[in-house]
Amino acid sequence: MSNISLIIGESGTGKSTSIRNLDHNETFILNIIDKPLPFRGYKNKYKSMSSDWKEGNYYSTDDYSKIIKAANFISNNRPDIKTIIIDDFQFVMTNEFMRRCMERGFDKFSEIGNHAWSIMNALKLLREDIDCFILTHSAMDESGKMNIKTIGKLFAEKYGMETTVAMLLQTQVTDGNYHFITQGDARHIAKSPMGMFEDRNIPNDLNFVKQKMNEYYNEDIAL
Repeated sequence: MSNISLIIGESGTGKSTSIRNLDHNETFILNIIDKPLPFRGYKNKYKSMSSDWKEGNYYSTDDYSKIIKAANFISNNRPDIKTIIIDDFQFVMTNEFMRRCMERGFDKFSEIGNHAWSIMNALKLLREDIDCFILTHSAMDESGKMNIKTIGKLFAEKYGMETTVAMLLQTQVTDGNYHFITQGDARHIAKSPMGMFEDRNIPNDLNFVKQKMNEYYNEDIAL
């Protein structure tokens, strides 16, 4: 079972930028809307996947079935890849909704929720040595608390992505400084395992997060 973590936040608060220091030789990016990555030299580090899928570390699609197919191929055939990034996950749901918005009835919302749920289930079954980071947008609910942005209520209320992972980090910008929040409060739903991070605010750097996470889970504890 792979290790899945969520990174949530509003647009422009440092989610995609947090990819910048990861080892690109061990990282694969599934970019849902194929937007340019916001750090220098990303095109030299992340090359489109080849036709046989054996080379390259970048693939763009918003089709849930192709996302699952790509993730499974990486898990089964690319031992060099240790980190999978899904950037702008919410657009898997948003784009499908926009393509189907003229359909009458509520069945489409059930299908859209099921497709997002299928991705999450597929990611859980990947190799144990793969860390999956799902980057997605946040939205404020009626109480003023930040939650994960979804389409319809089924996926949010009946599934609840935040309940399926051990770590959810939220972006925050303070005085021009970009960081992740590791523990929640009345406004944030962030969470991380006890003692993994020394501070509530940490750099928005997924390489730092990955190192801390692997140190924590692989630490030898004297019995």
